Amino acid sequence: MTAHAGSDAADAYWTDFRTTDVEAAKSFYAAVFGWRFEEYVARHGSTYFLACLADGLVTIFAPYISGQDPADMNGRWNVYFATGDVREFVDGLAHSGGVLESEPAVLDDAGEMVFFSPPGGGNTGAWHPWRRFRSARSEDPGAVAWIELLTPEPQAAVAFFQQQFGHEVTEYPQDDGGTYSTLLANGTEVAGIAAVPAGSEGILDPGWQVYFGVSSVAESVAAAVAAGAVVLLEPDGTEEGGTIATLRDPQGAVFNLLEL
Repeated sequence: MTAHAGSDAADAYWTDFRTTDVEAAKSFYAAVFGWRFEEYVARHGSTYFLACLADGLVTIFAPYISGQDPADMNGRWNVYFATGDVREFVDGLAHSGGVLESEPAVLDDAGEMVFFSPPGGGNTGAWHPWRRFRSARSEDPGAVAWIELLTPEPQAAVAFFQQQFGHEVTEYPQDDGGTYSTLLANGTEVAGIAAVPAGSEGILDPGWQVYFGVSSVAESVAAAVAAGAVVLLEPDGTEEGGTIATLRDPQGAVFNLLEL
């Protein structure tokens, strides 16, 4: 499983983190994952922070835009999929059941992006990259290990990603009678799609879940709680997925830990 793109437009490409308090968020995630941050000032003047492991980039931290985003908005993890021409992608939404959430925008010299929602919801980015960074490997502790869309309409969402991005799909029957679907690019699983798990309604909202790999979920949960996080779902081991835990960070963003 990977959460970063190779050379193919259908790969899951990127995540970023948006918050009203970048410095507090940096301190929290550095304490949990050991990330170091490098400042990047875009040509249009905005400042971003590159979260890194060794010499690989994990994700990007960015502030909400004053005057455009609510001042009291919680932190949020965003997921982006690489695409070809963004305008063609937007035109396709009318035929695939997606909803346009923002107009296409150019991000400095990094590429062009747009936000949309598939059927059932789940704010998602489509990004046509003009440059690529060297990414941390998904199997490294502290890197993005998996991304997953929780939705009330999983089958409609699967059909949407097949049509818009050309993903192949693998279906895994679940004990509760449901199905866990994975999106594949060139035979590699890049993301999951499922209904909100039974028992987690009111805890997990529909939308994207980002999983970070760790050597020990128990130790990482302890570090996160010490830094101000709240545990939403206690560590739980599954035969298929390993031990996972779900937490809310001090900025209000939900994230997941996956034991490697």
